[in-house]
Amino acid sequence: MGIPTPTTPEGKDGLAGLLARPERAVIALDFDGTLASIVPDPDRARAYPGAVVALARLAPKVASVAVVTGRPARAAVRHGGFAAVPGLERLVVLGHYGAERWDAGSASVRTPPPHPGVAAARSELPLVLERLGARPGARLAAVRVEDKGGQAVAVHTRQAEAPQAALQLLRGPLGELAARHGLTLEPGRMVLELRPPGMDKGMALDAYLRETDAGAVLYAGDDLGDLAAYGTVRRLRAGGLPGVLVCSAAVEEGESTVAELAAQADLVVDGPGGVVALLNALADALDARSA
Repeated sequence: MGIPTPTTPEGKDGLAGLLARPERAVIALDFDGTLASIVPDPDRARAYPGAVVALARLAPKVASVAVVTGRPARAAVRHGGFAAVPGLERLVVLGHYGAERWDAGSASVRTPPPHPGVAAARSELPLVLERLGARPGARLAAVRVEDKGGQAVAVHTRQAEAPQAALQLLRGPLGELAARHGLTLEPGRMVLELRPPGMDKGMALDAYLRETDAGAVLYAGDDLGDLAAYGTVRRLRAGGLPGVLVCSAAVEEGESTVAELAAQADLVVDGPGGVVALLNALADALDARSA
């Protein structure tokens, strides 16, 4: 199977630049929805079948592979099965939107001090949800709170009776809660996350590309949090850096976030399975060039 062709001139140029100089290329990917399927319980998310093998095939042929995620770095490593995998010795996981970093070479994590607003917001969340759930027709019984290791707290509505309606009901009150404690509210696929300001996937990706002196970049994501990384790639492309924007599009009923990302992508693939196929196609192409 060959590499899918990007639909934009910028994407085609980006892919050509990546293939011409793979030793300077960075492959950066989101985790949930990109390397792993979206599941009702985030703790049960696992790397899509074949994803780790595909990454291990591709990683030695490029400058670096980075996983850029809103999860804690160690959680992404654990759920992804990325530790101690031959071929992934230089893998980097940028967790909490870049606030944390795990390096496969040392298996260590650099973590900032906890933001006091996260603990304060977490302690108030049960009362906020209780009050909202008391409203007629609120249907918030199955809403789930995820503690992201002191760096963020997320509220998932995927298991609610009406997930999209629950998300809309929560957006305003959780935005007010975040503002009271100096946090930002990040919407996503049936989730609202309260986290410290000042870091997003775009800033994390930009810093990492500068650190590695990247000569090309491919970024793949599936959610609104990935728009900042898309913006970074577009800005760097305007400055001459080849780049490809990939959307992992497995749209669920009632969702619009994937469609918004897909509209800005150079290449749309069919969810995590499509991402795995793309990684393998890139590895095949680079194998053929070196043969």
